[in-house]
Amino acid sequence: MLIRLAVAWSLMAVCVTIHAVGLAWAMRWLRQAAAGPQRFLAYLRLFIRVAALIVMLHLAEILAWALLYVWRGALPDLTTAMYFSAVTYTTTGYGDVVLPEGWRLPGGIEALTGILMCGWSTGFFFAVVNRLNERTGKTEV
Repeated sequence: MLIRLAVAWSLMAVCVTIHAVGLAWAMRWLRQAAAGPQRFLAYLRLFIRVAALIVMLHLAEILAWALLYVWRGALPDLTTAMYFSAVTYTTTGYGDVVLPEGWRLPGGIEALTGILMCGWSTGFFFAVVNRLNERTGKTEV
């Protein structure tokens, strides 16, 4: 049990790393993308790109958890593991696929990690909108 918890904590650290690297890259890209004068459609494209990047980061993190479950034999195949991981990471929790008893606590760590990463993404998206509002001097984007 302790080894599985250590592995789960390590995977949480991997997710934090994926998110930090992705959002750091996004900040650098946003500084360049938002440098010139912008119009509504340009902002819309920018927000769509940011949202797409955030979703891709989450999918990479879900894949990391799914690979762990398949590698350690907790779930039978990658398709099932991706489904379970997505449902757990997003805390949807359908309950139609469950982990074996010894893996339930690490599954909970995945859910907590997903909550944390989704909150971080929400904060980042809000910061982007806020920064663009400050830059343009408008009250809405």
